[in-house]
Amino acid sequence: MTSKLGWLASQHLRKVWVRVVAFALLAVATAAVAQFLSRFIPSAWAIEIGSEAVDDVLTILASSMLAVTTFSLSIAVSAFAAAASTATPRATALLQEDRTTQNVLATFLGAFLFSLVGIIALQAGFYTDTGRLVLFAATALVVALVVIALLRWISHLMSFGRMGDTLDRVEAAARESLARRLETPFLGGRPLLGDVPEDTFPLRPTDAGYVRHIDLSALATCGEELESNVWLAVLPGSFVHEARPLLHLERPADEDIADRLRSAFTLGAERTFDQDPRFGVIVLSEIASRALSPAVNDPGTAISVLGRLVRVLGQWKENAEPEIEYPNVHVPPLKPADLMEDAFRPIARDGADIAEVAVRLRKSVEALANIAPEIYGSAAVPSGLEAGPDDSVRDGGQPLAAHT
Repeated sequence: MTSKLGWLASQHLRKVWVRVVAFALLAVATAAVAQFLSRFIPSAWAIEIGSEAVDDVLTILASSMLAVTTFSLSIAVSAFAAAASTATPRATALLQEDRTTQNVLATFLGAFLFSLVGIIALQAGFYTDTGRLVLFAATALVVALVVIALLRWISHLMSFGRMGDTLDRVEAAARESLARRLETPFLGGRPLLGDVPEDTFPLRPTDAGYVRHIDLSALATCGEELESNVWLAVLPGSFVHEARPLLHLERPADEDIADRLRSAFTLGAERTFDQDPRFGVIVLSEIASRALSPAVNDPGTAISVLGRLVRVLGQWKENAEPEIEYPNVHVPPLKPADLMEDAFRPIARDGADIAEVAVRLRKSVEALANIAPEIYGSAAVPSGLEAGPDDSVRDGGQPLAAHT
């Protein structure tokens, strides 16, 4: 189970500015140490390139990289906007974390800063003849990296931000999130399969927002200090406010421990994919719902999403024995019925009048019931569910949305 500090670090490492700053610092350091490395080169190797020649190359590189960086950034922003308008705004976070885009932008900006520092150092007379030789070699290497980045960027733009690419990213994020939850179904805590004891004391948050991460290690430590069991009342993805408890304790906590318990919950304005398997399923369902809207009218995308939902939810074939790392923390389970509702209710509602979508929806629900009957059987086949004459799932004339 990742601690809060580790989770925050992983979130920041996904930001584009981290790679940009790292590449920029590397570029500046390369230009700065060129003169230092020149002392290890025999003087006989020094080639009369002339500072003017190196200066010209660096000038061309600086001017071109500034333009390319600006243009590439505008393309990336356009791709984010296109994904938000054609798929769902919740998917843009995955595009912003795309490593190829981040590396390309970082390479272009790093090359610009390298050439800029090199020009300044040359004009200041910082380099000797051997230093200019090292700078020339470093410039040739930077040019080669820029060419490779350009080729990767051109190839990447053929699919970046398109509907298929966005769907692939959301499906991968949903699969990974659910797979992590299946490995630790109770986040390392003890299963909470019944109700919370009545004689417990609730701990409520001081703010409202979505639970993005829960640090069970911190909760267990506080519980040990308080000599109390901890019963979680929420899971990652839950919306909490001042009237909804985060957890329950056997005895009241003092102000210091209460603050530490609250700080174990990371709240935010938006949900994340990391600890929240339901969010990935919801985002996929949102894309299908938008495709089924009268303004878009794209049932093919909705059918594609149904297949992806089967692949995502089909990972859960059996309930694994949980590994209890924090025995004093009781964690409620992730319910298959909630996943089914998140996945299929919006599509059933918006696609009830489209025969091909209704047929595919029924087949998807039946597929999950056959793949994992112990997990999805009761949730996928409610009592009284039957097929209508058009092979759509209906019960008393009501669409499947009434059940799932």
